[in-house]
Amino acid sequence: MGQFRYAERTECMESSILREILKVTAQPGMISLAGGLPSPDAFPVELVKELCDKALTTWKDSILQYGTSEGFAPLLEALSGYLKNDRHIESAETDRILVTNGSQQILDVVAKLFIMPGDKIAVESPTYLGALQAFNPYQPVYVDIATDEEGVIPESLEEVAVKEKPKFFYLVPTFQNPTGKSIGLERRKAIADIAIKHNLLIVEDDPYGAIRYRGEPLPPIASLASDNILYSGTFSKTFAPGLRLGFVTAPKDLISWMVKAKQSIDLHTSTFVQALAALYLGEGHMKRQIPKICELYRPKQEAMLAALKKHFPSSFFFTEPEGGMFVWAEGPEGFDSLAVYEKAIERKVAYVPGRFFYTRKEDGAGTIRLNFTNSTVEQINSAVATLGDLFAEQV
Repeated sequence: MGQFRYAERTECMESSILREILKVTAQPGMISLAGGLPSPDAFPVELVKELCDKALTTWKDSILQYGTSEGFAPLLEALSGYLKNDRHIESAETDRILVTNGSQQILDVVAKLFIMPGDKIAVESPTYLGALQAFNPYQPVYVDIATDEEGVIPESLEEVAVKEKPKFFYLVPTFQNPTGKSIGLERRKAIADIAIKHNLLIVEDDPYGAIRYRGEPLPPIASLASDNILYSGTFSKTFAPGLRLGFVTAPKDLISWMVKAKQSIDLHTSTFVQALAALYLGEGHMKRQIPKICELYRPKQEAMLAALKKHFPSSFFFTEPEGGMFVWAEGPEGFDSLAVYEKAIERKVAYVPGRFFYTRKEDGAGTIRLNFTNSTVEQINSAVATLGDLFAEQV
C-alpha cells in the first residue's frame, strides 16, 4: 500500500520527550526525577470506592448515559462555588465553565479556535512542554516573553503585546512547569492591568496553585481581569490524574466556542467521573485532601533542595519554589544537560534536559527539570548525589 497523504500539520507533531523518558524510567533500579507524576500515595483510593457507591445511589443510571458537552450540572455548581470562594474568580458562573478531559484538552481546543498557520502566540521562556505539543500542529509563530527570577516581566509582556500583537498569551503563573517560579502579586496586578488596557487574551494555566508548602497563597490573574483571562484548572494534582478531568472558566462567548470545539472531539467528558468529582469537591473532600498531599510532598521537596545545596557544583543555580512539583537547575556556560543525560541513565538516574521546554532549539542547553513528588526521600538523596558527581565531572 502506498504512502498515505497526511495533512501538513503532522510535520509539526512530535512524540513527547517526557513519554519517551518515562519508558526509560521503567528500567529496573532506575530512580526517576523526570516525570511530573503525582505520588500514588496521594490518591484517595478508599474514598473513591465510597464515592462510586454514593454517585450511583444518588444519580442512578443517569450518570451512565450520554451527558451535556458543557459538563455535569452538579459538578458545574460545585466548580462555580470553588472558583468563586477559593480562587476568588467572582465571574465564574456555571455558564462560564466547561468541563474537559484533562486540562490538556483545553490547550488543544484553544489552539483549534485561535491559531492559523503563521499566527503569533506569546509564551514564557521556558514554558510547559505539553502546551507546545498542543499548539505546534496548528503551526504558530512563537514570541517569547522575557522572564527573571520572579517569572514573567510585565514590561516585556506589554512590549510583546504592542509590537507583535499575538493571538493570545500562555502563562503558568504559579509554581510554573518547568521552573517552579511564581509571579508575585504586584506583577499579577500589572499583568491584569495590561490585559485590560490592550484587550489581551491570556490563557492562565493553574495545575499546581493549590500545592503550596510555604508562603502566602497568590490570587489567580483571572481574579483581577476575568473578562480577559481563560483560567484552566485540573483535578489531576488534587484528586487523581487517571480520572482525566479538567475545567476552564472564561468569558461566556469564548466558553460557547469552546463547547462547539469540544463537541467535535469527544461529545462530552465522562459523566460518571464527573459525578465522582462533584461529590469530591462539593462535599469538601478536596479541601481536606490537599493538606495531606502537601504534607506528603513537602519533605520530599525539602530533601531535594538540601541535596542540591550539598551535592551540586557551586557553579549551578537552582530554584527554590514555595510549592508545586518541580525544581529547575541551570549549569555554567558550556554545560550541556542533554549530552550528560545518557551517562545519568547508565547510573540509573533520569531527569529531563531543559532544552525541550524552549521554543528555540538553541536555548536551554545547560538547564534541567527535576521532579520530587514520585520518589522517596532516600531515592531523592541518592539520585541528586549521583547527578552532583556526574555534573562535577563534566564542568
